[in-house]
Amino acid sequence: MRTIRRILVAVKDPQSKSLPAVAKATQLARALGAHVELFHDLNTPIYIDTAGPTEEGYSGMMREQRARRLSQLETLASRVRKHGVKVSVAAEWDFPAYEAIVRRATRTGADLIVVGCRTGHRFAPLLLRLTDWELLRFSPVPVLLVKNTRPYRRPVVLAAVDPGHAHAKTSRLDEEILNTAAAIQSALRGSLHAVHAFMPTPVGATSSDLLNGDVLVRMQKDLETAATARFDRALRKMNIPSARRHLIGRHPQDAIEQAVRETHSALVVMGAVSRSGLKRIFIGNTAESVLDDLPCDVLIVKPTKFANRVPRAKRGANLIVPQPMMPSGLY
Repeated sequence: MRTIRRILVAVKDPQSKSLPAVAKATQLARALGAHVELFHDLNTPIYIDTAGPTEEGYSGMMREQRARRLSQLETLASRVRKHGVKVSVAAEWDFPAYEAIVRRATRTGADLIVVGCRTGHRFAPLLLRLTDWELLRFSPVPVLLVKNTRPYRRPVVLAAVDPGHAHAKTSRLDEEILNTAAAIQSALRGSLHAVHAFMPTPVGATSSDLLNGDVLVRMQKDLETAATARFDRALRKMNIPSARRHLIGRHPQDAIEQAVRETHSALVVMGAVSRSGLKRIFIGNTAESVLDDLPCDVLIVKPTKFANRVPRAKRGANLIVPQPMMPSGLY
């Protein structure tokens, strides 16, 4: 696990009255001795009117907006400094937002991205939450999605591991999840728990097996025994007592949510592997599936050698030239 020395906080609205992402990043930075950067991405489309301002006029407008945002960020930064945390501010014209955040994190060597997560029903405001999903998918840097305003007070940190690697994770990802969770838990003086989900129904069971109670019980017992052995191996280097090890025979999404509610976890640390195309649609991703359902914050980590597919070059302002309307008779 990389040491967290620099935290980038993506601030969508510097004027918002409630900024839990900034507050929790400040807590983490103070506990870890890390530097915080408050970053705002200026991605509002600018519609170029050929009859409107000149190029210099648009440039001046962009400089003015950037200066205003920097001033607002500096006001936030002054509050963070009162907690003894080193902080800087940055605002850039770039788009889309998730690419801009990843580019800034990569360029500045950030070890953690903190962002406020817009919650809601999974299928309703999907476009409004596109940045959350895409940032989770594409960022090679761990992403902390802040979902509530409650500050961390000796928090329960839950590491969700998959030692069976049923969801195409690499063999080192569980180790990264556990080490990250342990570092956060130690810094915040909380407690570390771990959860592993396994499917209690045998995959290759025939209909006769399922109808035979004795056979089914034996097969389920074998599955639990194997899952326990995998879980113990995954945690062999971690000082986690048995009372804080949660082996749950349910689908991962349901098992993680159950463990969170039973332990009153403040933070879940889990892994995600980027998928694309139809494979992503049909297979899905546990991290994305539980994001809406969990009541606590979620820290997403990626494999150590996760490839950064976001272009390095900034796109600048999102300039749009309106197309002239075609006469109706030409359609």
